[in-house]
Amino acid sequence: MAKRVAVILSGCGVYDGTEIHEASAVLVHLSRAGAKVQMFAPNADQMHVVNHCEGKPTEEKRNVLQESARIARGDVTDLAKLDVSAFDAAIIPGGFGVAKNLSDWAVKNKDCTVQPHLEKLIKAFHKAGKPLGMCCISPILAAKILPGCELTVGQDKECEKWPYAQTAGAVKEMGCKHVNKDVEEAHVDVKNKLVTTCAFMCNAPIHKVFDGVGVMVKETLKLA
Repeated sequence: MAKRVAVILSGCGVYDGTEIHEASAVLVHLSRAGAKVQMFAPNADQMHVVNHCEGKPTEEKRNVLQESARIARGDVTDLAKLDVSAFDAAIIPGGFGVAKNLSDWAVKNKDCTVQPHLEKLIKAFHKAGKPLGMCCISPILAAKILPGCELTVGQDKECEKWPYAQTAGAVKEMGCKHVNKDVEEAHVDVKNKLVTTCAFMCNAPIHKVFDGVGVMVKETLKLA
């Protein structure tokens, strides 16, 4: 029987929403595995809108659900309507939207709070023993909500290949175990049914990011 997977989006575009290539990779790998997918996003304003040519915020206002519809080809549902009992797993792609619209990590780092309804949903999936797959920056949501969990955001030593390695240090300070993994690998926390991969936390060719997301999807479905 096809696994039912909720994919939770945070807008559209790396600097203020979901990282589009990561979302696409998740959807391709889920499709290939025969999963039944439904996409969700909060019906709320983005923290801000970023001009992706300049990397600078603008005065514009945009809605997270409406922007996520660009990735979902229009077929996206308000996160408030996500019924955990209707799904076998949930996957959250990365992008700054996770740190700006699904939480306030971008402003408060390890002292952040997670969007309240999303926090309830993550706890509900976890309590029901249903796996969670996360990539790029989205594992910080698990670090905040599932104390003591194991995850990866790539490597913990900063260099040209790993420009965001300080995130691993923040995760450790939050009481979680960070596991160093390369971009084409994922880490499986069997106890918490949490599967993570670094994706664009690594300065890597896009096909390697795609393959790493594929491992995360495959391992998440195995636990479902």
